[in-house]
Amino acid sequence: MMSLDKSDNQDEFSFDGDSNSSASHSNEASKSNEAETPAEDAVENQDKLQESYTIDDSQEPESEVEIEEEEHLEEVFLNEGANESLGGMYAHYFLDYASYVILERAVPYLSDGLKPVQRRILHAMRELEDGRYNKVAKIIGNTMAYHPHGDASIADAMVQIGQKDLLIDMQGNWGNVLTGDRAAASRYIEARLTPFALEVLYSPKITEWMSSYDGRSKEPVSLPVKFPLLLAQGGEGIAVGLACKILPHNFLELIDASIAALRNQKVDLLPDFLTGGLMDATDYKEGLRGGKVRLRAEMSIIKVNRSQVINITEIPATTTTSSLIDSIVSAAEKNKIKISKIEDNTSAEANILVYLPAGADAELAMEGLYAFTDCEVSISSNVCVISEGKPQFIGVNEVLKQSALHTKEMLGQELEVKLDELKNRWHALSLEKIFIEQKIYRDIENCETWEEVLASIIKGLKPFVKELEKPVSKDDIIKLTEIRIKKISKYDQDKAQNQLDILTQDIEQVQKDLNQLTRYAIRYFKNLAKSYGKGKERKTKITSFAKINRSQVAIATETLRLDKKEGFAGWGLKRTEGEELCKCSKLDDILVIDKEGVLSVRKVSEKFYVGKSPLYVGVFNKEKPLVFSLVYRNGRAGDVMIKRFKVGGITRDKEYPLTQGKAGSRVLYFNYHETEEASNEGGVMLHLKSDLALRNLSRLVLFENYRIKTRSSKGNLLTKHPVDRVVNALKKDLEEAN
Repeated sequence: MMSLDKSDNQDEFSFDGDSNSSASHSNEASKSNEAETPAEDAVENQDKLQESYTIDDSQEPESEVEIEEEEHLEEVFLNEGANESLGGMYAHYFLDYASYVILERAVPYLSDGLKPVQRRILHAMRELEDGRYNKVAKIIGNTMAYHPHGDASIADAMVQIGQKDLLIDMQGNWGNVLTGDRAAASRYIEARLTPFALEVLYSPKITEWMSSYDGRSKEPVSLPVKFPLLLAQGGEGIAVGLACKILPHNFLELIDASIAALRNQKVDLLPDFLTGGLMDATDYKEGLRGGKVRLRAEMSIIKVNRSQVINITEIPATTTTSSLIDSIVSAAEKNKIKISKIEDNTSAEANILVYLPAGADAELAMEGLYAFTDCEVSISSNVCVISEGKPQFIGVNEVLKQSALHTKEMLGQELEVKLDELKNRWHALSLEKIFIEQKIYRDIENCETWEEVLASIIKGLKPFVKELEKPVSKDDIIKLTEIRIKKISKYDQDKAQNQLDILTQDIEQVQKDLNQLTRYAIRYFKNLAKSYGKGKERKTKITSFAKINRSQVAIATETLRLDKKEGFAGWGLKRTEGEELCKCSKLDDILVIDKEGVLSVRKVSEKFYVGKSPLYVGVFNKEKPLVFSLVYRNGRAGDVMIKRFKVGGITRDKEYPLTQGKAGSRVLYFNYHETEEASNEGGVMLHLKSDLALRNLSRLVLFENYRIKTRSSKGNLLTKHPVDRVVNALKKDLEEAN
């Protein structure tokens, strides 16, 4: 047997000189390289390893200079620690901690869309992948070799990935996003990677690796993800000083948008949630800070045993059927909505039945559910990702564009690796074909040394070097010497040539794909949609809906009462304490006009002060404002004014004088009507004080002669004469005037 000196660094051979020059070494030189046996090597390596982990405490510095240098360094270190203030230490350590939480815990990376714990879980699952299910507890244990934290955080992160129904094929009870039920213990559930995950997440030959936290293993710096995974799954995290919340988007829409981005076309993404429902994304703002979406449950009105029932079939994201039912029951207990009973028939799909009492308005009840329960929720977004080693805030459209370009880059790297492998394979088969067909193996039969064998093969290959695509290396020659006699005896030239032809076609195709990389990436995305897009259509319906005024749909279940004598009003007064004014809800605002002509709006409560003998106390409805008529004296002996007005925008608990505010002003007449028409039909009889110069002391004033203005208007001059009283005009006087 001949041995090969593996330490030789010569990779290529030159065919220009004498082919026998490489055989000039003597047998003694060849044998001298085999001086030590493997057993002796192992003993020597073990001794060196032992020495490297052994500390000799008796070893001392070689000179006094080394001792002085060590003492100086120790003194500098101690002085630096003493001079650093507590605030400086806090700032330094806090910055390190904040950076660690942001970069290594809470915020996903733009390159692969994963947080470190998610990346390590998927890497550990790939290591265990054999096509069969693995216990989640086993996967967690394997992940802990890379993740320096507890098993609970790994288990929670893995369940969240699984419930996205994209990367992990689950078996067992993994919880329910509809009902909010938790997953079973990790020892009872199993998982494996989906075919989609195996195709888009992994490519070891183009993956950048780094040492794990303990230096014992290698883990990926970033997985070579070839899909906008971050936008498909969404994600959220709370770091130090910042937080991120990325809403999930639709699988097929992401593929279409990626193709559009590669074609330099405009993209516009909107979220999509597994729970479905209705969505108003008017204020989404590409997911940037301040953007939000409003979600509503999908519901309809049905009849069940002659009863009106609201059937909820889809729920908003961030809610569960349990939390939704709790919010409905809570609103009913607070008399904000009226229901008779509620049933939860949820299984694979949401199905909640809300029974209404007899005579209830079903449409109004639906609006009440949206206004007072979790049937409508608002979700804010804040896209924050780690890019170029720091957190950055960018919109979802920009994230999609960068992801599409990253996918194109990853596909290009894979093609380059594949092209290199194909060329190497073609080179090896070509050498083998020349070696066997030209019977070069016969030239080495009489060689006595290893160098003579190599030189003989080099000499035999020299006439055919021009047929090859790259130089012949020493490894190529060695592989030729390893060809078995059995393979040479059964060598089929036609079959070998056919393999070379196929390799040539493959090389040309890969080169073509590299030259047209954008088209190749577009075909890749289309194949993803074809292979994995079934059942991934949009679930959340995009629409728009106006914001519901809660006070308008609140059920008026309380009785507003007024105690004029004591000056109190509220829904908590007893029948014996005040007169009944109207029905109200606990969300209503109350409009109050006191006897001095000062207007204010207050929140209804059990009991609040309105002043003794107020002119008006009632529910304030901006949508249907009342028309007020007011006659007042401006000052102690001033002019008498008349004004008609409506109350529009107003600040709660702020006082607005309806007169001009002069001392001694007095309200002589006050009334209100529900419509302008009713107000125009009215009027007052003005009675002046006795005066010898006046013949007619009574005057009829018709409201229709005065325009309706705002509450802040001064009004119109009615008379400058002293007024005795102002009363409602008699019906016959009004008829005669008309």
